[in-house]
Amino acid sequence: LLVLLPPSPSPLPPPSFSLLLFLLLPSPPSLPSLQGKGYDTAKHTLACFGGAGGQHSCAIARALGMTTVLVHRYSGILSAYGLALADVVHEAQEPCAVVYEASSFQYLDERIQALSEKSVLSLQNQGFERSDITTTPYLHLRYSKTDCALMCTSVPPSGATPTPRHGDFKHTFIQRYQCEFGFTIPDRPIVVDDIRVRTTGKGCSFQPKVLPSATSLPVVETVAQCYFSNGFLDTNVYILDHMTSGHSVKGPCIIIDKNCTIVVEPDCEASITSYGDVQIQVGSGGVMETGTDLDTIQLSIFSHRFMSIAEQMGRVLQRTAISTNIKERLDFSCAMFGPDGGLVANAPHIPVHLGAMQEAVQFQLGYLGDNLHEGDVILSNHPLAGGSHLPDLTVITPVFYPGALRPVFFVASRGHHADIGGLTPGSMPPDSEHLWQEGMCVKSFKLVEKGIFQESGVTELLMAPAKYPGCSGTRNLHDNLSDLRAQVAANHKGIALVKALIDEYGLATVQAYMKHIQENAAVAVRDMLKEIAAKAKVTTGHTSLEAVDYMDDGTPIKLRVEITEEGDACFDFTGTGARVHGNCNAPRAVVLSAIIYCLRCMVAHDIPLNQGCLSPIRVVIPTESLLHPTEDSAVVGGNVLTSQRLVDVVFRAFGACAASQGCMNNTTFGDATVGYYETVAGGAGAGPSWHGRSGVHTHMTNTRITDPEILERRYPAILKSFQLREGTGGRGLYNGGDGVVREMVFRRPMTLSLMSERRVYAPYGLNGGCDGAKGMNVLMTAAGEERNLWSKATVQVLPGDIFHLETPGGGGYGNPSDMPESSTQVPRPSQYAPKGSLHTYKLTQESS
Repeated sequence: LLVLLPPSPSPLPPPSFSLLLFLLLPSPPSLPSLQGKGYDTAKHTLACFGGAGGQHSCAIARALGMTTVLVHRYSGILSAYGLALADVVHEAQEPCAVVYEASSFQYLDERIQALSEKSVLSLQNQGFERSDITTTPYLHLRYSKTDCALMCTSVPPSGATPTPRHGDFKHTFIQRYQCEFGFTIPDRPIVVDDIRVRTTGKGCSFQPKVLPSATSLPVVETVAQCYFSNGFLDTNVYILDHMTSGHSVKGPCIIIDKNCTIVVEPDCEASITSYGDVQIQVGSGGVMETGTDLDTIQLSIFSHRFMSIAEQMGRVLQRTAISTNIKERLDFSCAMFGPDGGLVANAPHIPVHLGAMQEAVQFQLGYLGDNLHEGDVILSNHPLAGGSHLPDLTVITPVFYPGALRPVFFVASRGHHADIGGLTPGSMPPDSEHLWQEGMCVKSFKLVEKGIFQESGVTELLMAPAKYPGCSGTRNLHDNLSDLRAQVAANHKGIALVKALIDEYGLATVQAYMKHIQENAAVAVRDMLKEIAAKAKVTTGHTSLEAVDYMDDGTPIKLRVEITEEGDACFDFTGTGARVHGNCNAPRAVVLSAIIYCLRCMVAHDIPLNQGCLSPIRVVIPTESLLHPTEDSAVVGGNVLTSQRLVDVVFRAFGACAASQGCMNNTTFGDATVGYYETVAGGAGAGPSWHGRSGVHTHMTNTRITDPEILERRYPAILKSFQLREGTGGRGLYNGGDGVVREMVFRRPMTLSLMSERRVYAPYGLNGGCDGAKGMNVLMTAAGEERNLWSKATVQVLPGDIFHLETPGGGGYGNPSDMPESSTQVPRPSQYAPKGSLHTYKLTQESS
């Protein structure tokens, strides 16, 4: 077993190990597999243990570009050695529900004392002497009216304020809360959820023996012929017990111990440390410093390090949020941006968020100017400020670094909040005509200012929609505040990781590779556009691409793409219909999201989705059109419906694939006390070499569906049916994916709101493939009536009413009649092998 140790400026202490990555023999890892995780292995030490680990350590180190190997003195029996030295721990815990204040200190001290006595007795019964037992008390603390509690130990009391006899727990809590979330909530009561006492019985006391320094050369026991990559070589054999501190031997040689054998390969040198460990220098032993010039290996490492920052932000957000939308449905996105607000890297979250977030960050840079300081966090959701639709709240934090006067990076998170006020529960009114009807609207607000969370200010904003006729303020303020704190915490995690990256490589190097990555993406997109232009010129005589599609109300979305020989392109939406007297208007940020998503899908290289993808692109959007509405236009449907139709139009112009369901099938229900929102899967379009997937979220949505158990436990509804809608995918050489059927029974009177598309115009097939089936919304009342609901509708439901949803299928690709008679249709695989970055990320999310 081999382990990567992080780089350390000082010698490794005996026998402490910090383990990062495990590699199992006999299948040595490839360097790209580790670069793909963002590890620069050359900066780490390879530690090996187990009887055979030392035989392969030099070869593995060479393969990973590493220069140092450490073999512990007891590597052959390291597990047993660790068990012998391990402490025995006993923990006792009990629930508590008191406020951390002077009147409760006596109670807390009494309960800590009782748990301590119980734990000490348990260890004494295992044979430990009282003098070998230590106790550490903990309190599980949280701010009142919040949900994230932290387990805190105490520090010695300062004497300035009263504390429990067992120490000052509040001081630790405030420090940890600031570290975890990036802000504190002064004057808010602190609640004790649990009391825990950890009692430790000290294990075997063992101090490694320091070996005497060598005064002579090590004894060669024998010389053997061993085969290496350059043939048989004379190989000295040494006995580890006959060697001492300071002995150094050059490879090839073998060092034999009672429990392991170490092979030192040619061009390697092994030395014995003062504690008897074996340290091997592989090759020259020098590590090349990373500079600002482009290096392909470092490009891969930085690309994945940047993406890893966004992924870890997402895990913090999911872990600390409490709403179903963010915690279970994963309707959120996290990303990292450069000092100019350009997208650097993102986790594989929601495509419609990621391209638009760049616009949001750049708006704040222009809007606030120099009024951005360390400790500030910005909240925004307005369409003109880079918002997608109002329920998507964006939290932006500047990253300041010592010595830099302006932010060196930005991190941001965007999450869909289940309710922010407006006409209907869920803040997704199908009949909204003005922006103010869709809930809270904010261009720029300092959610955190100088490290203080502005709860009263954001609460006022969330309740503000109630001043408009027919509207309400947020119907779930508690979830809003909790999820906003979670977004701030996610950003705080991103800041810590960005600063750690800069500490490791230097600001100039990190920003240089940010530009290299963006330039690499631009080159990849240009190459793809050149290839498409060349094919188009051969087949049509020109390099123009065109497509048009229609929303269910008849509004056209028209696109003309002009590609130059240099690989630049103009996406011209002239001819698109005027803005609608409804809410399917799409802000410019959503249009850019659709374009950058489509370009990234069509590029055949593994590049992160970033600002560079749009560098070769110029976008023309007519003003006051469906894709460039006025400031007060309703937009809630533009984000979830028009964005999907935009993707279909772009892919149709490029001939990339048939239309997917072209919709998110947005379903919202609730009342004055609860609001629920979900997007429902459908069929994916087929392509030149693949069948469309059935029952999946497609393109601009990448969320989960809520688990039935969570849906039925938290909300007044029962999931009656959820299954594939067989045969709804368009037929073709490759078939489109099937839609789904979903039925819910309501358990109390509520408002049901629907926003959907592809109920009039079917998802198109391509190159002779058939269209996919259109969708349908039906309400079956408890009285036995059936009502066909329009694609955008708001209805009142009663207990026993059933909502029956049929989602569209995907279009087919290719005409089956074009196949030779002896051929049969390309079979649809019975199962798909999960693979790729999205699959890996999905597994990580599900395990968090």
